[in-house]
Amino acid sequence: MKKYELMTIYPLEDEKSKKGAEDVKSTLAKFGAEITEEKPFGDRDLTYQIQKQKKGRFVLYTMKLNPSKITEIDKEFKINMNLLKYQFVRLDEKESK
Repeated sequence: MKKYELMTIYPLEDEKSKKGAEDVKSTLAKFGAEITEEKPFGDRDLTYQIQKQKKGRFVLYTMKLNPSKITEIDKEFKINMNLLKYQFVRLDEKESK
Protein backbone atom coordinates (compact mmCIF):
# COMPACT_ATOMS: atom_id res chain seq x y z
CA MET A 1 0.00 0.00 0.00
CA LYS A 2 1.20 3.48 -0.90
CA LYS A 3 0.56 6.79 0.84
CA TYR A 4 -1.66 9.32 -0.90
CA GLU A 5 -3.27 12.69 -0.30
CA LEU A 6 -6.73 13.34 -1.64
CA MET A 7 -7.93 16.94 -1.94
CA THR A 8 -11.70 17.20 -2.28
CA ILE A 9 -14.02 20.13 -2.94
CA TYR A 10 -17.65 19.97 -1.86
CA PRO A 11 -20.55 22.42 -2.33
CA LEU A 12 -20.99 24.98 0.47
CA GLU A 13 -24.46 23.75 1.49
CA ASP A 14 -24.04 21.82 4.76
CA GLU A 15 -26.23 18.88 3.77
CA LYS A 16 -24.51 18.45 0.40
CA SER A 17 -21.00 18.74 1.83
CA LYS A 18 -21.78 16.28 4.65
CA LYS A 19 -23.36 13.81 2.23
CA GLY A 20 -20.41 14.21 -0.16
CA ALA A 21 -17.88 13.60 2.61
CA GLU A 22 -19.78 10.53 3.83
CA ASP A 23 -19.89 9.15 0.29
CA VAL A 24 -16.16 9.76 -0.22
CA LYS A 25 -15.24 8.04 3.05
CA SER A 26 -17.52 5.06 2.37
CA THR A 27 -16.12 4.69 -1.18
CA LEU A 28 -12.55 4.79 0.15
CA ALA A 29 -13.39 2.22 2.84
CA LYS A 30 -15.10 0.02 0.23
CA PHE A 31 -11.84 -0.17 -1.73
CA GLY A 32 -9.64 -0.77 1.31
CA ALA A 33 -8.21 2.71 1.87
CA GLU A 34 -6.98 3.45 5.38
CA ILE A 35 -7.61 7.15 6.13
CA THR A 36 -4.90 8.38 8.51
CA GLU A 37 -5.86 12.06 8.61
CA GLU A 38 -8.80 14.27 7.61
CA LYS A 39 -8.00 17.97 7.54
CA PRO A 40 -10.66 20.61 6.70
CA PHE A 41 -9.29 23.58 4.77
CA GLY A 42 -12.46 25.65 5.06
CA ASP A 43 -14.52 27.49 2.48
CA ARG A 44 -12.59 29.09 -0.37
CA ASP A 45 -13.17 30.82 -3.68
CA LEU A 46 -12.75 28.61 -6.73
CA THR A 47 -10.46 29.70 -9.57
CA TYR A 48 -13.25 28.92 -12.03
CA GLN A 49 -16.89 27.89 -11.67
CA ILE A 50 -17.57 24.20 -11.14
CA GLN A 51 -21.18 23.07 -11.57
CA LYS A 52 -22.23 26.76 -11.32
CA GLN A 53 -20.48 27.09 -7.93
CA LYS A 54 -18.07 29.97 -7.23
CA LYS A 55 -17.01 28.73 -3.77
CA GLY A 56 -16.32 25.32 -2.31
CA ARG A 57 -15.56 23.53 0.93
CA PHE A 58 -12.08 21.97 0.82
CA VAL A 59 -11.04 18.85 2.76
CA LEU A 60 -7.67 17.06 2.57
CA TYR A 61 -7.43 13.33 3.34
CA THR A 62 -4.18 11.47 3.93
CA MET A 63 -4.43 7.72 3.43
CA LYS A 64 -2.82 4.41 2.63
CA LEU A 65 -4.22 2.82 -0.50
CA ASN A 66 -3.48 0.08 -3.01
CA PRO A 67 -2.57 1.94 -6.25
CA SER A 68 -4.58 -0.50 -8.38
CA LYS A 69 -7.81 0.72 -6.73
CA ILE A 70 -7.53 4.38 -7.80
CA THR A 71 -9.18 3.79 -11.18
CA GLU A 72 -12.18 2.12 -9.53
CA ILE A 73 -12.45 4.88 -6.92
CA ASP A 74 -12.24 7.47 -9.70
CA LYS A 75 -15.27 5.92 -11.42
CA GLU A 76 -17.31 6.11 -8.19
CA PHE A 77 -16.26 9.71 -7.48
CA LYS A 78 -17.34 10.84 -10.97
CA ILE A 79 -20.96 9.93 -10.25
CA ASN A 80 -21.00 11.58 -6.80
CA MET A 81 -23.04 14.78 -7.37
CA ASN A 82 -21.96 16.18 -3.98
CA LEU A 83 -18.28 16.16 -4.91
CA LEU A 84 -17.29 19.09 -7.12
CA LYS A 85 -13.63 18.20 -7.72
CA TYR A 86 -10.93 15.89 -6.35
CA GLN A 87 -7.32 14.98 -6.94
CA PHE A 88 -5.09 12.16 -5.72
CA VAL A 89 -1.40 12.86 -5.09
CA ARG A 90 1.04 10.08 -4.25
CA LEU A 91 3.38 10.95 -1.40
CA ASP A 92 7.02 10.01 -1.74
CA GLU A 93 8.40 7.73 0.92
CA LYS A 94 10.79 10.49 2.05
CA GLU A 95 7.95 13.02 2.50
CA SER A 96 5.63 10.66 4.35
CA LYS A 97 8.06 9.74 7.15
